[in-house]
Amino acid sequence: MLIQRGDDRSQHLDRRLAFILAGVAGSLNAAAFHAVGFFSANMTGNVSTLSSLIAMGQWWHGTGYLLIVLTFIGGAAVSSLTIDLGLRRDIATIYAWVVLAEASMLVALVLIRLTMARGPGIPFLVLGLSFLMGLQNAIVTHISQARVRTTHVSGMATDLGIGLARLIVMPRGGMGDEERSTVLLKLRLHAGTIACFMIGGILGVLAWRWCGDVSLALSALPLFAVGMAALLGASRQAADETGRLS
Repeated sequence: MLIQRGDDRSQHLDRRLAFILAGVAGSLNAAAFHAVGFFSANMTGNVSTLSSLIAMGQWWHGTGYLLIVLTFIGGAAVSSLTIDLGLRRDIATIYAWVVLAEASMLVALVLIRLTMARGPGIPFLVLGLSFLMGLQNAIVTHISQARVRTTHVSGMATDLGIGLARLIVMPRGGMGDEERSTVLLKLRLHAGTIACFMIGGILGVLAWRWCGDVSLALSALPLFAVGMAALLGASRQAADETGRLS
């Protein structure tokens, strides 16, 4: 899931990666909101709230939302710079390493948060998760050439509506079987991503109600699994190629 890039990726690989990471993002986003009242991945809502506070003259309150947005952007920038550096050095597994780094940072974030008082711990948690969500979204955007988003659903919901409209008008336009199949595959991707984001959110809130902030670290498990699977797959592939050459 984290080796092939761009046009070399199949719809199946895109769906698997999108569904897993959307579930993680949905879990963290909903659990954090349930815990502290802030969204860590919903930049549309955060920018809208920032605009509202500025319009009402509440500049100081708006700085918190501005920091969330800037931290998300920073995470995306760090992710992109790391991936670009890895690709220039021909590190085929760079995406897997960045996902594993995200998982490790998530665990570290939760552990540090547990040692802090609630007051300073709230902004630390929200900003930390925003950084990780920006990092994650950049990974899937980069590897899929922007076909996949996992930390928000606005774009996916729009694409889903466009795809449904194309299915409605398809009989009139005489669209061929191949184009129809392409539209249906995209609909599966978009609908499935939205569903996994929602299911992840439900599970994230239930887990938080069960064991508090520790539950956030559980979202690192799928990330570790995806990253390690990619590394093991690349290692086996390299061993096979070496065996054939010898």
